[in-house]
Amino acid sequence: MYGTDEGNDVTRKTVRIAMNGVTGRMGYRQHLVRSILALREQGGLDLGDGTLLWPEPILLGRREYALKALAERHGLDPQNVSTDLDAVLADPDVDIYFDAQVTSAREEALTRAIAAGKHLYTEKPTATGLAGALRLARLAADAGVKHGVVQDKLFLPGLRKLKRLIDGGFFGRILSVRGEFGYWVFEGDWQSAQRPSWNYRAEDGGGIVVDMFPHWEYVLHELFGRVTSVQALATTHVPQRWDENGKPYDATADDAAYGVFELEGGAVAQINSSWAVRVHRDELVEFQVDGTEGSAVAGLRTCRVQHRSLTPKPVWNPDIPATYSFRDQWQEIPDNDDFDNGFKAQWELFLRHVYADAPYHWDLLAGARGVQLAELGLRSSAEGRRLDVPEITL
Repeated sequence: MYGTDEGNDVTRKTVRIAMNGVTGRMGYRQHLVRSILALREQGGLDLGDGTLLWPEPILLGRREYALKALAERHGLDPQNVSTDLDAVLADPDVDIYFDAQVTSAREEALTRAIAAGKHLYTEKPTATGLAGALRLARLAADAGVKHGVVQDKLFLPGLRKLKRLIDGGFFGRILSVRGEFGYWVFEGDWQSAQRPSWNYRAEDGGGIVVDMFPHWEYVLHELFGRVTSVQALATTHVPQRWDENGKPYDATADDAAYGVFELEGGAVAQINSSWAVRVHRDELVEFQVDGTEGSAVAGLRTCRVQHRSLTPKPVWNPDIPATYSFRDQWQEIPDNDDFDNGFKAQWELFLRHVYADAPYHWDLLAGARGVQLAELGLRSSAEGRRLDVPEITL
């Protein structure tokens, strides 16, 4: 729907976006509030060609009362609430379908959205297995709809600074990447858990490998090179947890994973992921990159470096205490830019892709690579061996 703002030549186009799963933590906080509603608060998205996109979210889900409460809280049209996916997809005024449901429900909903001719934007993993993820990518390609997968870590300020260093040749030849991610998720008995209980039930699509390996795939792929092999150990450190109703349940999904990834070009990445670790880091995720010319440690927002010319010469001597701080020997990379919320930044890119045909490569095939790595990671753990990661294509 188009309209012209009085007093100028800007044409405002209302973009109706069906948002499924907005009552969940990520769907609500990052995608609805910090992305779509934030775009509305800034006055819409200017495409630079005289068109201003105005996102109009259609809130989808199973609990109508919860959706109506969200609409009322944020001043949205109460008519733009529905529990009927098919009815919303049948609406010709709805252009985009977004999915932030539990993983086990995603593939079917995306399939229906493709059949309805909607452009797709979705959280990951895109499906519960590689076959399903590739099927979605092929269906979307055949239907001619545009599609994108959330790959938010690439837009973190810390990783954007790291990318700047890589592009500038700071590291020389990159040798290794070490990643530490995670925090202690309370069991739910004497303190409420910070994550929903389905995350710890394999039968509901839970597990840290399924959740985090897709992230590590695109981070490694985009920054350092394609993953060519994986060796992983996935385990369940906390076997019993308590759900949202205070009832105990058996944790059937892995809550920690320890992975080693070979990368195209020869670098090696080692990433630990855990919901059963107490944080002794500056940030909840950190990546240390070591190269022949320098090293860096990047987190969510910060990035510190140590160049070859400034590298100290440690000497092993356990008999005397250290008289200096290793952390103080690193230099902070300045922001040099304004970093917007990463989820919002990617939403803007996807909307430009749909309505201005801007380039965009974080698509369903990229999402399938993440599903593939998670699938192979779990298989590697079960079989106790390293597995090759073949390239996938449509």
